[in-house]
Amino acid sequence: MLKRPAPEQTALEMVTLDQLVPADHLLRKIDRAIDFSFIHDLTAPLYCADNGRPPLGPTLMFKALFVGYLFGVRSERQLVREIEVNVAYRWFLRLKLTDKVFDASTLSQNRRRRYQDETIAQGIFDRIVEQAIRHGLVDGTVLYTDSTHLKANANKNRFDLAVVAKSRADYWEALDAAIEEDRAQHGKKPLKNKERQPAEKQTKVSRTDPDSGYMVRDGKPKGFFYLDHRTVDAAHAIITDTYATPANVHDSIVYLGRLDRQRQRFGFQVGAVGLDAGYATAGIAKGLEDRDILGVTGYRNPTPPKPGMMRKTAFAYEPDLDGYRCPQGQLLSYATTDRNGYRQYRSDPAICQACPLLASCTTNAAATRTITRHVWQDARERIDANRLTGWGKLIYRRRKETVERSFADAKQLHGHRYARFRSHVRVACQCLIAAAAQNIKKIALCLWPKSKPGLA
Repeated sequence: MLKRPAPEQTALEMVTLDQLVPADHLLRKIDRAIDFSFIHDLTAPLYCADNGRPPLGPTLMFKALFVGYLFGVRSERQLVREIEVNVAYRWFLRLKLTDKVFDASTLSQNRRRRYQDETIAQGIFDRIVEQAIRHGLVDGTVLYTDSTHLKANANKNRFDLAVVAKSRADYWEALDAAIEEDRAQHGKKPLKNKERQPAEKQTKVSRTDPDSGYMVRDGKPKGFFYLDHRTVDAAHAIITDTYATPANVHDSIVYLGRLDRQRQRFGFQVGAVGLDAGYATAGIAKGLEDRDILGVTGYRNPTPPKPGMMRKTAFAYEPDLDGYRCPQGQLLSYATTDRNGYRQYRSDPAICQACPLLASCTTNAAATRTITRHVWQDARERIDANRLTGWGKLIYRRRKETVERSFADAKQLHGHRYARFRSHVRVACQCLIAAAAQNIKKIALCLWPKSKPGLA
């Protein structure tokens, strides 16, 4: 006989909070694998030891933020509401069923007033990486780096036009020294002393979030974005570095500096790196060789010439003669090395004027063709050759399984498609905490005992 269920919401039951959390819940795995006690000591200098009201515990606060990133809860208000009703969240945060949950404004005001830069977020991220290293999940032998865009919290139609300087490359000092040495080897006088200044260009600056950058890339949406430059270890795709920049900063600009930070901070003995075509530059190639690191980069299409014009690849470089041989046999000899690090090789106009290929070779009024070659081009070609080796193909193939998968998980599962906040500092903190949350999850899953086949 069908009966109506009796109301039982007010029935008194004798249960513990621990009984209500499934044995294989993700937060149980994290609680077992990760030691969060370091957060208290790391944040202690920001709190008064003997005066004022008792604060929201920093360990509790950051564990709550991790819950939000782990389960894709983008709003701090929504996060507090979820903690109020989710017994697993309460268990993880050591809150009893009857404990009052902190207000959402407590999270936001601490973030705005107490944690005003990314120092603490960077410290927490680094400590989590160190725990992964101690568990043998990271060795730093092979690293993969890439970047992804986060849509800024800004209207793309509200902007001002301004002339801004491009970002400064990591290797400028080394390039200046290489230019001076190259000119001396060719018997040229040193260039006049002139402080290198970043190139300037007119661009759109957001009125809502001026720290963001206007992104214009092939195959990417246009608008105001940030870039998350992320490095992962090859073994288990543990994130070893994350660094936020405006979206108009090229991937290669900050790469070598971030690589050096990982080597110094974690003592990595990096043997090889896998990078996409955006990092295939002469500066990065030379930097990797100077650090005795094997680089494997994607193929980068050269800039196409104007329709009907001859490509640079039609000219063969002859290192013994230090010149380029044109299809008609003329040797373009060295002329000078410019301030940007490019050697210039020029043809003889007297020969070119009678050449049958002149119309497809150059539009120069003096009938001269100029070919440029970077002073570090030899290093670039050696790095490019690594991609064609057997081991190079294996390393490059792992990119999609490591750093690309890391970004896919971040966007799909952890709300990393959008910048939750405005200003570079806050977005940098978002990237660090999100990456730390992904690492926490990865460590916990790797260390959780694997059930044997056929056993429950």
